[in-house]
Amino acid sequence: MHCGSTVFIRYIMKELIFMEHDGGIDDLLSQLLLLTMDNKEILGINVTPADCYIEPALESSYKILQLFDRADIPIGRSDFNGVNAFPNDWRAGPEIVNVLPMIINLPEAPDPYSLPNAIDLLVEKLLSAKDKVNIIITGPCSNLVQAIEKEPNIKSKIKKVIWMGGAFRTQGNVQTYQHNGTAEWNVFWDPISAAKLFSFELPLVLIPLDVTNHVPVNKAFLSKLAYQQQYPMSNFAGQLWASTVDTIPSYHYVYFMWDVLATSFLDIADEFVVEEVLATVSTRPPNAGQTLLDENGYKIKIATDVNKAAFYDYVLERFRR
Repeated sequence: MHCGSTVFIRYIMKELIFMEHDGGIDDLLSQLLLLTMDNKEILGINVTPADCYIEPALESSYKILQLFDRADIPIGRSDFNGVNAFPNDWRAGPEIVNVLPMIINLPEAPDPYSLPNAIDLLVEKLLSAKDKVNIIITGPCSNLVQAIEKEPNIKSKIKKVIWMGGAFRTQGNVQTYQHNGTAEWNVFWDPISAAKLFSFELPLVLIPLDVTNHVPVNKAFLSKLAYQQQYPMSNFAGQLWASTVDTIPSYHYVYFMWDVLATSFLDIADEFVVEEVLATVSTRPPNAGQTLLDENGYKIKIATDVNKAAFYDYVLERFRR
C-alpha cells in the first residue's frame, strides 16, 4: 500500500495438465507442442508401450523435456501391454528420434526401470493437485482406467479428459487379421479399458478420426514449417514429421495430425465443433475397439470438425517460440 492507494497483484493460475502418450512420433510432437504452452502447468507425463518400445520412448520423452529445461517434470513408465499390439515397424519410431542431431548428444535419460510406475504417478499427482486437472491422452486410456480402479477418489480431481481416439461416422484405421476395419488404433489396443472409460461418465471429449482426417501432414504444411527452420522447435518438428513419410509402405496411407490436433484442443477448443452423443465401445471381434453411437450408451462429447486454417496457423506459431 502506497500513499493511500492499494496495489493489487493478480495471480494467473495456470491450467494443470497430465499427459498420457504412447511414444510414437505424433505423441512426441504432441509433447513438444504442450511444452510450448506457457499457460499450462504439466504435472507429469506417462508413457505406455503401445505405439513404441518403452525404453527408447522414455529416452525421447526425457530429452524433449531437456530441450525446454523441464527435466523436473516426472515421467511414469507403464508396464501394461494391452490386448492388440501395434505393428512392430510403427513401434520403432522413437529409435529414429533419439539419433536426431538436436537431441542425440543431450545427457542420457535415467534408467527406465528407475522411473515411477505410471498408475502410481497419475494417482499421486491427481490426489496432490491444488486444482482440478485436465488429462490429455494421445495413446490408449489404460493407465487412467487402472488408476481410477485403484483409487476411485481421483475422479473428483479430473476437470476434463481429452482423448485422441475412436471413429464414429468414418472408417477406422485398423487393418489386421480378424478385424473389419471399423476401429481406431488407440481404442483397439485396449478396447476393454476404453469401454470402462466410457462407463465412468467423466467429462470426456474424444478427438476421433472423424476430425483428425481433416488435417493431414501434407507437403504444403511441411514447406511452411521449413521456411521457419531458424527456430529450433520448427527445425526439430520438421525432422520428426519428415521421418513419418515412409512409416508404412502403403500407397493409400496418409499421416495425419492425430495427437497434435488433440493436444491443440487444450489451447484452441473454440476452433472445434463438438457434439454431445451417447456411445459405447465394442470389445469383441470382428469390430473390437469400434466406437459406436448408441442411444443406450454413455454420454460423451466428440469433436466433429475444426477450423483447419486456424489449427495449422496455431501449430506454426507455437513452433516459432
